[in-house]
Amino acid sequence: MSNTLLRIYPSELKMPFELRKSNTGCIELVNKTDQRVAFKVKTTNPKKYAVRPTSGIVPPGGSCGITITMQAPKEIPQDYQCKDKFLIQSVIVQEGITHKDIVPEMFGRAPGRVVEEFKLRVIYIPANPPSPVPEGDEEEIADMEVDHEVFRQSMIDAASRQEYASGPQASHDKDASTVKPEVVKYVAENKKLQQELV
Repeated sequence: MSNTLLRIYPSELKMPFELRKSNTGCIELVNKTDQRVAFKVKTTNPKKYAVRPTSGIVPPGGSCGITITMQAPKEIPQDYQCKDKFLIQSVIVQEGITHKDIVPEMFGRAPGRVVEEFKLRVIYIPANPPSPVPEGDEEEIADMEVDHEVFRQSMIDAASRQEYASGPQASHDKDASTVKPEVVKYVAENKKLQQELV
């Protein structure tokens, strides 16, 4: 079933993996409708991940960032594979419902209620991939390659974000002022969570 309420970006959570170090990934929920949408995030491994916020309401055409912090792993999993998943449930809510009114029953099956679910799998990526140490003229070439790769990746990211944001219901201009304070709040909350995990 395709999601008609929320657009979830990215479609899989690429989590940097380092032994004995907690790392963070972020996902963004974008409301594709002209109605308010409540969401709830669940995981198959709640002891391993801190999710902020775990639930909330996304205004019409608005967006919400979710920060997921993985506790510091003590060992490398077999084949570097992760079996952890997240489930994002969403449902349309009436005007007047606030974050405090969100209860698990809202996401249960009931006549006339459409609850959408999106499964997000976790993929481990190396936090700091090793690179060979260049010598002499190779340093300049390596620097140019790195600059080109960073530029290329930033262009790809910008293009995918633009494509992602250019949906028929996406109206980020009016929400830009609310997104920046949210991002600052999530970054501060993330730092606090990382300090608690250490």
